[in-house]
Amino acid sequence: MSMKKDRTIKKTVLYIVLIFGAITMIIPFIWMISSSLKLNKDIFNFPIEWIPKNPVWSNFKEAWEQANFTRLYLNTFFVAISVTLLQLLTCSMSAYSFSKLKYRMRDKIFLGYLCTLMVPFQVIMIPQFIIIKNLGISDTLWALILTGAFSPFGVFLLRQFFISIPDEIIEAARIDGAGEFTIYSRIMLPLCKPALASLGIFTFVFCWNDFLGPLIYINDPLKRTIQLGIRSFQTSNGTDFALVMAAAVCATLPIIIIYLFAQKYFIEGIAMTGGK
Repeated sequence: MSMKKDRTIKKTVLYIVLIFGAITMIIPFIWMISSSLKLNKDIFNFPIEWIPKNPVWSNFKEAWEQANFTRLYLNTFFVAISVTLLQLLTCSMSAYSFSKLKYRMRDKIFLGYLCTLMVPFQVIMIPQFIIIKNLGISDTLWALILTGAFSPFGVFLLRQFFISIPDEIIEAARIDGAGEFTIYSRIMLPLCKPALASLGIFTFVFCWNDFLGPLIYINDPLKRTIQLGIRSFQTSNGTDFALVMAAAVCATLPIIIIYLFAQKYFIEGIAMTGGK
């Protein structure tokens, strides 16, 4: 009875902590939605009016039209989907090489590649911009796509999953006459769907929320992404917080929808790659 009571107490404490953490994470989103339905002058009133008595739904229409959200959505989706597909390709091929192929200096090359995670973006920002400018793709969406096509984190994540796949499967395929690309495409990729889903979600969310990259490379208003579009509500005359919150809600909804549909694969991939 004493052990059962201890387990009950531990579970109760754990649930209280988790509920508190969940509320702490959810409150800013609730405040964002509430603020998007208020007049600018009412947003910072205290105490907070969580449910506006007279919701201002026109904030969404005004924010959509003023920032040209249709164009922002198209640009951001194009960049995020392109970068995600490229990273899934490059990272999975690199992870297969670093985990299942045997050649000299393999582990040392992987360690050196992994060390690039320690280099802050601010260090390579200027050299990268010079390269992109010399290639003639500055102020285009391709600048964002090419600079995001490779990821040391993605290689590390997928390599951890590939290592867990028995080498006997690879050897059996080689005995049957399968080449390395056949093994990679027809054996490894189907087996690592959860890990690919996790990497895909990470990459898509990062590209969707990226602000610094588009700020550096994009000048044309028709090529802006969503994060630059939200920034357009901040001018020298002040910030229209009601429209900023409305635009933020519009920017957040696709990410929430994608996560709701893909959370099963995301959680499975994190657990199976050891990322937890």
